[in-house]
Amino acid sequence: MTSSVRSASPPPQRGSILGLEEADKRKKRLLVVLSQGLPTLPNYVLDLNALLSSASVDLKKVGSVIRTDPSLSAQVLRLCNSALFGLRRRVISIEQAAVLLGTERLRTLVLTCSLMQFAGKRLTGAQLMSFWQHSFLCALLSERIAHQVDYFEKEQAYLGGLLHDIGQLPLWIVVIEEEAKRHSLPPSDWSDNITAEREYFGMDHCKVGRSMAIAWNFMPSFVDVFEHHHNPERAQHDPYLVGIVAAADKFLLTQAETPSTPVADASPSSETPASEPDRPTFLQECLPLLAEAERQAVLEILQTEYIHLLPLVQLGVASATGEAGPPNRTSKIGDEA
Repeated sequence: MTSSVRSASPPPQRGSILGLEEADKRKKRLLVVLSQGLPTLPNYVLDLNALLSSASVDLKKVGSVIRTDPSLSAQVLRLCNSALFGLRRRVISIEQAAVLLGTERLRTLVLTCSLMQFAGKRLTGAQLMSFWQHSFLCALLSERIAHQVDYFEKEQAYLGGLLHDIGQLPLWIVVIEEEAKRHSLPPSDWSDNITAEREYFGMDHCKVGRSMAIAWNFMPSFVDVFEHHHNPERAQHDPYLVGIVAAADKFLLTQAETPSTPVADASPSSETPASEPDRPTFLQECLPLLAEAERQAVLEILQTEYIHLLPLVQLGVASATGEAGPPNRTSKIGDEA
């Protein structure tokens, strides 16, 4: 993968005193961003949580609360009307959005729009676009896996997939600040590389995501997802949920690393034995309790749904972020579109 931020100067040698000092400075700056630079959840989000969690949702009150933020209202309607959600009719009111999308997804859109507005002040459109493309793909694939394995909280799988990499946004803010100062930058493949992130920032996006989840009072299972989606075996509260999101995330990473290989070529019916490729291996790591036949079924779902969802998500995210067109592959934040 190619980073859109180029190295201004060679980074200090790993493990050197200078390198450790600079990493410590970046870590301190990162902690400042986490404590001061991130958006706090507005009061209306708490109000919406209460309204949308009630047994009988008052759509008029929901619409009234969302309309207190005109920018949020516009973003919610824009996202609802994008190709991402595939709605057959145009949404023209917040009340319609609540009915057509469901209360949980509307709640997610409120949080997502808030984060997009915040990050949009610091990151380029291309960076935001590739980040949300991966996030929405991971959300949809996590939801598909949850259906396949009969996980009872399918909406949580969707939300966990959508927000699992949210800890990357503060890291990118620090990188862009370092670039502006013409300081040394991380290697081009640092994004989602836990080792590289720790060496450059003094902490990785999983730890950052955990801090954000705790600050926003997310349920423990989501704290697990944010912190352990690279190591699902370490999850404590809901290992199955973390494994589902991790499986979707790792599958997408394999596609980003091998963009020239058609997804269909990796199907179990191809000439390559199913036990040899990396994809079934990561499914064993993420979902160890599944039988081999069940893992193969999950793999087929991932391969099939990915082909259908990729152009839809590209179009939807391009519309939501205001970009002219979608990137050509499942790049992560920082990849060139």
